[in-house]
Amino acid sequence: IADGAFELHYQPVVDLGSNEIAGCEALLRWNHPVRGMISPAEFIPVAEETGLICQIGDWVLDTACAEATHWPPGIKLAVNVSPVQFRSHAFSLKVANALATSGLSANRLELEITEAVLIRDDEAALAMLQHLRAIGVRIALDDFGTGYSSLSYLQRFPFDKIKIDRCFVNDMAGAEGSSPIVQAVINIANARNMTTTAEGVETEQQREMLLSLGCTEMQGYLFSPARPVAEIRRLLARENRIAAA
Repeated sequence: IADGAFELHYQPVVDLGSNEIAGCEALLRWNHPVRGMISPAEFIPVAEETGLICQIGDWVLDTACAEATHWPPGIKLAVNVSPVQFRSHAFSLKVANALATSGLSANRLELEITEAVLIRDDEAALAMLQHLRAIGVRIALDDFGTGYSSLSYLQRFPFDKIKIDRCFVNDMAGAEGSSPIVQAVINIANARNMTTTAEGVETEQQREMLLSLGCTEMQGYLFSPARPVAEIRRLLARENRIAAA
């Protein structure tokens, strides 16, 4: 943190109907001078245990919001929120401050939370979600179906999007595959006016299946991995020129 060694890469989220970029997810990277690129799966748990995730999360939010102001105006920004961050009483104020400082429109920011933020204190979580909704940001439920999933979450909390975990996407093909589960999640989302994003899409077959099931968006290596700032800016500028042509 002191050395400013963290950086953000951005993975495009693609509209399945138009095949155009709808947004980008900010993903934290640590390129260590000796160990090379360290996986977030290694350092995020340590940051959460020590409480430093809040400091890192503030930096991610501020940096990503500032970066998104350089993108075409229709492109949304998705930022992951740690359960530790979310339980901070000042979190909604930090979100409002990041938007005000950067000048990014609130409706372009999408905060991704997991079911872990809802388990310990539903009432406090609901209050925080309502504060964030009042600011104008979008809320996405990440990794749905991989934790302590409860359909009551979707009834009680004001989500805008459900993200379908890559484990279900990987297992869609075949007679005993997960496509009925994916279809059920999409149906629930549609009934509650939520969009759906499938993660980890790597093959054309997966894309076609998701499209036929009614999924709204996808992200994954089929379209693009997460890219550094300079690369994502070039990609978005090129897409914007093609769309305007």
